[in-house]
Amino acid sequence: MTTIAPPVIEQPRAPRTLEGLRRPRAAAQAATSAWVMPATLGVLALSAVLYIVNLTVSGYANVYYSGAAWAASQSWWAWFQGAIDPASFITVDKPPLATMVMGLSVRLFGLSSWSTLLPEALMGVATVGLTMAVVRRTFGGAASIVAGLVTALTPAAVLIFRYNNPDALLTMLLVAAAYALVRGMQADRFRWLVLSGLLVGLAFNTKLLQAYLVLPAFVLTYGLFAPGSLKRRMAGLVVSAAAVLAGSAWWVAAMELVPASARAYVGGSTNNSALDLVLGYDGLGRIFGGSAGSSTASATGTAAGAMGGGSPSFSGTPGILRLFNSQLGGQAAWFLPASIAGLMAGLAARLRAPRTDIARAGFVLWGAWLAVHVIVFSFMSGTIHSYYVVAMAPAIGALTGGGLVAAWRARERFPWAGLGIGTVLLGSAALAWMLLDRTSDFVPGLGLAVLASAAILAPIIALRPTVARAKVQVVAMALGIAVLLAGPAAYAVATMGTAYAGGDPSAGPASAQDGGFGGQGAQGGPAGGPGGNGMTMGGPGGSSLSTATVDYLVANQGDATWLVAVSDATTAEQLELQTGVAVMSTGGFTGSDKALTLDQAKALVADGELRFIVAGDSRGGPGGASATSEVTSWVTSACTVVTVGSVATSVYDCAGATTTASASTAG
Repeated sequence: MTTIAPPVIEQPRAPRTLEGLRRPRAAAQAATSAWVMPATLGVLALSAVLYIVNLTVSGYANVYYSGAAWAASQSWWAWFQGAIDPASFITVDKPPLATMVMGLSVRLFGLSSWSTLLPEALMGVATVGLTMAVVRRTFGGAASIVAGLVTALTPAAVLIFRYNNPDALLTMLLVAAAYALVRGMQADRFRWLVLSGLLVGLAFNTKLLQAYLVLPAFVLTYGLFAPGSLKRRMAGLVVSAAAVLAGSAWWVAAMELVPASARAYVGGSTNNSALDLVLGYDGLGRIFGGSAGSSTASATGTAAGAMGGGSPSFSGTPGILRLFNSQLGGQAAWFLPASIAGLMAGLAARLRAPRTDIARAGFVLWGAWLAVHVIVFSFMSGTIHSYYVVAMAPAIGALTGGGLVAAWRARERFPWAGLGIGTVLLGSAALAWMLLDRTSDFVPGLGLAVLASAAILAPIIALRPTVARAKVQVVAMALGIAVLLAGPAAYAVATMGTAYAGGDPSAGPASAQDGGFGGQGAQGGPAGGPGGNGMTMGGPGGSSLSTATVDYLVANQGDATWLVAVSDATTAEQLELQTGVAVMSTGGFTGSDKALTLDQAKALVADGELRFIVAGDSRGGPGGASATSEVTSWVTSACTVVTVGSVATSVYDCAGATTTASASTAG
């Protein structure tokens, strides 16, 4: 029997549309992973280059913290307290965690610019990596690459991760806390919340209340979007709050419980109290100005004016556009509008998602993080240095990357999304042109090139997506991102080649800055460093000691604990780094702390612990004119002026001084 096969009917081909050509989800994810991991490693390598190459150009950078790191390497008690000298007379005006890390490095590898600054660079690489890890878990691999690039190239980040101010450790710890929070939400485990809280607490012990600016974002994100019942979420927040408190309180509690006579004076406080430091000068005083903090905050403002910083804020007039002004704009504002647009795009894309949607949680997390920092930094009337904005960089990067990917995916359903991306690209390019135009002598023509390139690429991206245009639009988008990164990259290269010193450095070309205390070497004095790299013997507004005078002090110190007593900490720590000998700062960072009393001075001289004292500087001598003028009066009347060669110095030799003279008689 013959079987006749039925005729083969050819099925019509599926239309060549984006939907028809879409690969299965698993295959698409595998394809993405194939390039995301190499790209991630590439971004981390770029970060390492940005932060490590030519790292020692700034020498000891901010000697205020380098000196404390050296002291921490010499004494574990000084290490714990954050003292600026191994004999632990006075602390820096911050908790000790940042100097603890640097102190361990110096203890392990010896004192050098490299051992002091390398931990900061490694913190920078870790910050970029952690930012990408959080974004990858919430927005996907492609978004994490954009986030990493934006974060790594933010000029303030390039500066701070090559410098030894506490902001490097602060930023890394806060991003690590965000990572732990996201892991806790995904795994629904309280142990991750405990870790997140402890990390915020450690950040508090790096830079006090600034660490808490992320807490509204953490509470809002977990409370709204974490899995489980409302009761369980509230319990998780209570557990996390307890961890924050425990991580925050240990140093303050220790300094309050140890008798004042057995520990260092708390620098920056008005009454030798760590709690006063938290609520005053380095706490509410930073937000509301000197009137909200201690008298030291007011003294800081006065000192800032004397040092060329003008307003004690260092960053212009408070207001809604402050983050775009000449002091702050070039530091982190390049992608700020793009990140806000990304936040709106991301929230719109996840509008109908389930309550526990991790992507929407990510947008709320980074959006609230950014919003709080923008509000505080824009309107705070206390001290704000331009590099503070480094704490915004991870949020700006995450929202830019996440929002871009969300808008890109939305183009298939909403063609106008492409128009939105093109508009943001063009607007960001216009902002870059404006920022670069402020320094017309820096890479001339770069701003116009960025704007012209964006004008060409934006229409291509804005076109309705089709199969024929797909590859072209992907290339255009990649080029658009590269174009927008050109300005920050130019600032990064300039920052890598510049020697910085002091407490108010700013990233980018020197012509972009308005000058000010302790900025770039050309503005704020030469960068301190080993081997004579610009080391000067005079802090901000303090006394100046010649090399011959320093040599005399070293030769005649004898068995004294301290080489000499000076008023401000910067002078003291410059001397320590040069001589390797403990130096007493009687007035802390500003020279106005009331750390040394007349009775203490007499007792130290009588016991042979202190012989030489500098008097007669711009603040009236040890402790400042308003703090310990009694000490100055006694020193100038009871001690002998040191003469080096035929030149009388500002140093007094108190060996054999009559310590029984009363303050009234001395005055």
